[in-house]
Amino acid sequence: MIIPSSGEGARSLFRPDEPVVQSHPLMPAARRSQVRMPLFGDSEFMDFNGVVRRPANRNRSWWKIRLVGVLADESWNLLAREMIIILANPGHEALQAAGLHLGFDPWDIGSINLEISCLRGVITWAREDGLPEDPSCWSEADLRRRIKALKREVKPRTLTRHVSFVQRMATLAPAFSCGWPAVNPWPGKPPGQVAKDVRDGTLSTKAIPPDMWFPLVRAAWTHVHVFAPDIFRALDMLKELRRAARLSADVRDKDGELDAWLADPANKVPCHHDPHAAEGQPPEVYWVMLTLLLGVKEKQSSSMFGTYCEAGRRRREKVQRAVAEGRYAFGLPVELTQVTRPDGSRGPWHPGFDLYELSRLPTILRDAAFVLVAALSMMRSSELQEIVRGSVVEHYNAPAVASTLVKGRPGRPRKHWWISEPVAEAIAVAEAVSPHPVRVFAPLTSKAVNEELDGGAMVDSFITFVNAGFTWSGLTAIPDGKARPHMFRRTMAMLTDQFAGSEIALGIQLKHIATRALANRATRGYAAPDSSWAKHLHDAVHATRFRRLKDLYGAHSQGQEIGFGPGAERLKGVFEQIAATARARHGDARVEDDLLRKARITIRFGALNNCLFDERNPTGAVCLENAIIPEGHIGPLEDRCRPDRCPNSVIGTEHAPFYDAHHRTQLKLLKTPGLPACRKVLIAREAERAEAVLDKIRGTSA
Repeated sequence: MIIPSSGEGARSLFRPDEPVVQSHPLMPAARRSQVRMPLFGDSEFMDFNGVVRRPANRNRSWWKIRLVGVLADESWNLLAREMIIILANPGHEALQAAGLHLGFDPWDIGSINLEISCLRGVITWAREDGLPEDPSCWSEADLRRRIKALKREVKPRTLTRHVSFVQRMATLAPAFSCGWPAVNPWPGKPPGQVAKDVRDGTLSTKAIPPDMWFPLVRAAWTHVHVFAPDIFRALDMLKELRRAARLSADVRDKDGELDAWLADPANKVPCHHDPHAAEGQPPEVYWVMLTLLLGVKEKQSSSMFGTYCEAGRRRREKVQRAVAEGRYAFGLPVELTQVTRPDGSRGPWHPGFDLYELSRLPTILRDAAFVLVAALSMMRSSELQEIVRGSVVEHYNAPAVASTLVKGRPGRPRKHWWISEPVAEAIAVAEAVSPHPVRVFAPLTSKAVNEELDGGAMVDSFITFVNAGFTWSGLTAIPDGKARPHMFRRTMAMLTDQFAGSEIALGIQLKHIATRALANRATRGYAAPDSSWAKHLHDAVHATRFRRLKDLYGAHSQGQEIGFGPGAERLKGVFEQIAATARARHGDARVEDDLLRKARITIRFGALNNCLFDERNPTGAVCLENAIIPEGHIGPLEDRCRPDRCPNSVIGTEHAPFYDAHHRTQLKLLKTPGLPACRKVLIAREAERAEAVLDKIRGTSA
């Protein structure tokens, strides 16, 4: 089916003076008519800046749709404008009257801009391919050829968007005043299938490898917590020096001040740090910095110490004599934190701040804060850049940061992300360096044309800075690799998933929308294990278990109760053998630790009990009785755990209050009138199991 061409007298469903924005929330200035609203009749461009709220991580150009170039032609221009108003108002009355029911959720302006970009591509291709200017003359085969041609140029995921565009245009064709093929070239096939963008449900985002994650996060925290005070102190000193500096009409009267300054042994001449300088060669004097320290404007440095006059040469000689005597420091004279470097030496974390470095350091601090917040909060880059001043608040009695949820939410709701103290400190540092009146993460260049920040570029810039100075800073070099905000989010989600009950918490923190317990399929994808972390997590789990095992051994050695039940008795027996062997060897705590490791006690610490299940000898494990063990599974079946019956079960002292409370709760429920018989049986069975555990506790402690 082909929608007829518009012809001479065709009329659009929309009036030229009709506002394009009818379904989006308007910004205050637009509601007060203080900015011009884009109209359907605007044929050159439609500017939505100031009309519809633009995400902080988007440039102004995203919110301005230009109808020029191939879209300047009258018929194509009309088609583009109709696309814009339809996507911006899918529930428009004119569309419903035409029989099109497209829902009521308006498209994001940036997404509409991308759709118009697809239209430009189709027009350009059609002209190169010799197709008629009137799309009503195109066939389904022509559109299939368009996609086939794109397959050689773009990746399957990008191709999916172009297939979706062609299919959507077929749906919208009845609303266009010009012709367009109204039949889907691939009926019944989703765009991904046509583009061969096959996805198996696995999240494509990779976790940051541990050998990159740890040095990167540590470097960010060190800059925020340790180095930031030094940087702020240096910036304040430079600001005060520039405020106090004056233009001197005649620098000859500064000779006395220079002599007095050099006479004070506490003053050191600022010099440039050159890592490639020859051994024993005196450093080059930083004349501009010295001029500032003498209270003269920087631009008069050549007048103070120029070589073109006798007075300037004389002053230079005085300064250089002081340098030759060893009275110099690199850069601005400010005390820096002492660190231990990789070679074992101690010293300041930076060779010295020159004016160029001081102009860069606020940006480095912002980038370090961005890395730390991204790594530890699981926020998207768009949400990070939406953080405004004063956003660190208390949410349900816990510290949180308030920001705007952008992805998939045209209403831009304010949400809260729970944070730790390091994240709050990082936000405070970013707020201190930000020149923006509202935003915390913002460009630091004054009058920046581009308000958009590239999260990936900030991470890369910070890594480059750390690796360039790690020999001074005492930090570990960060290995080569890719780290992006969404990869931080993925990595932290994976690490959080190591804890019981984490799926619901992740769903809340990641802001995944679902009716299923506040978590969806994407949540499970983010939390999925990553091969690069497997060995590290395996070693970390074993290290944590051993620390807790040492605590139990120490408590038993001091005569404290460590648990109840047959499993606890076995564990106590092993501990007593280790203690006896250590005494026989006249060993100390290190010998006991070594014996404890060699005992190879397999223990899993849990919320309801601790388990001594041994994969090498699983005999007696109640959880495996009459059970179908999944292929490849190693270890106990936790959902079939029976602490009241299993000989591997250790009821710790920390578990006893739970069973006591659980037993009393079940007895109380049994007194509920009108309970169905089947329900009463289940409650009675739970009470009996809890009582069996309590009997073990009472029998052991008796």
